[in-house]
Amino acid sequence: MRHTRIALVLAAASLTLGGCAALGLGKDETGDSAATVGGGKQWIVVDQGRATPSPSESFGKPTATPTVSLSAPTPDPSCTRIWPRTEPVMIPVEVTPGAGSLTVEWPTQYNSNYRVTAVLQGVVSGRQPEPVWQAVPAGTGCSVRTTITGLTSGAAYIVWLDAPNTGRERDGTRHLYSGRSGVVYPQ
Repeated sequence: MRHTRIALVLAAASLTLGGCAALGLGKDETGDSAATVGGGKQWIVVDQGRATPSPSESFGKPTATPTVSLSAPTPDPSCTRIWPRTEPVMIPVEVTPGAGSLTVEWPTQYNSNYRVTAVLQGVVSGRQPEPVWQAVPAGTGCSVRTTITGLTSGAAYIVWLDAPNTGRERDGTRHLYSGRSGVVYPQ
């Protein structure tokens, strides 16, 4: 009886430690638990009678990461005027004061339409008035020119130029304006 118990304990231990191999299951002809099939690939028997390929590393195809590209347009070689640039992302503007008006000129950029406004620089208590924008079509020459009228003579203004179809930050947001003047005074 005692020998039977020891034999049963040893049999249970060998099944626990050896798994199916202890019963002679899951071995190929060479005695290994993994079989080599076809072109030399290793296979693991997961379900009796059905071979499953051994895990291996797989690599995806490399793809290009989208990046933001910023570039200035190629200047027209027939345009000889040199526009001073004070900031690299701004369109330079030149303002000529007139009687209650400001004539604004800037180089044609990106075949864009434009809008301009003259913002009064006086102190205003409370909410600031919204600027009144004047639409300007895209220019075909080397520069675009428009005149803003109805301004107060002798008052301080800053002219803002917006090119709605240009002027994006690296994160995709638009500039509030694409060009601006210094302080100017209509006559």
